[in-house]
Amino acid sequence: MIMMRLMDIPPVIILLAFLAVIAALLLIRRRLLVNSPAEAEPAHSVQELPIGNGQTIGARNEQDDYFASAETPQGVIAVLADGISGLSNGRMASTVAVTTFMRQFMNVSAEKEIVPFISKAAKLANSEILRQLGGASGGTTLVVAVMRGLKLYWGAVGDSILLIYRNGDFIPVNQKHTYATLLEERYLSGEISKEEALANPQRKQLINYLGYEGYQEMEIGEKPFELRQGDKVLLCSDGLYNTLSEVEMEEALKKSQTPHDAAEYMIEAIEKKRLVNQDNATVIVLEVW
Repeated sequence: MIMMRLMDIPPVIILLAFLAVIAALLLIRRRLLVNSPAEAEPAHSVQELPIGNGQTIGARNEQDDYFASAETPQGVIAVLADGISGLSNGRMASTVAVTTFMRQFMNVSAEKEIVPFISKAAKLANSEILRQLGGASGGTTLVVAVMRGLKLYWGAVGDSILLIYRNGDFIPVNQKHTYATLLEERYLSGEISKEEALANPQRKQLINYLGYEGYQEMEIGEKPFELRQGDKVLLCSDGLYNTLSEVEMEEALKKSQTPHDAAEYMIEAIEKKRLVNQDNATVIVLEVW
């Protein structure tokens, strides 16, 4: 009876039923493979971190600021260099410095190597800039930040700065390597008056930078700065922080949804001022998740 019934069914119907069964089996097999731990896609070793940047040439004839950022298994690195506008070859110096740091960081294979990397990269950059200058004038500031989880490793030379924005306050991380710092120390020791320190025309003169024959050690954090969820890390050239107040910078951070928006907001605020002597300005913003 069963054979008779199968023979009574049209061949086309039997073929379609057979194909349906095969398709169902393949679908079940595919689901098993996708859900299998052995076949699952490996997790990314690098956590994507929101990074934003902005830059303006200002009223200068050349953009002497240079910057870069990257995410690697050893952390997120951001580097900003401000070629000294008063000297020739500022663009070359900032480019060489940032490129050297980025290239050297690719050789870092463990957390314990991060601090030595900063010192080594600075010395290599200084030597290479001096070699390319060949006795001509030139140089650059530089600030570097490496975020590894909630740890912030950093180094700085010159007057570019690293700031942490936390709960409505800006926390300065590095010192400016300018003559003003020495004047402040002399004032605090009683050698000169506050008025003399503020009136000195050499206040903004750099006393340490890359591409300088008398280059000293880079300022490097002895211990990593402990970050918190929600912190924002800012790398700024002097063209930015000399133009915008902390109130204006905070407004940009509060109004913006992303680090990129915040950086662009700051640059737009600078350009709206249309200052006659506006310096190059650059900012990198990193948000801690």
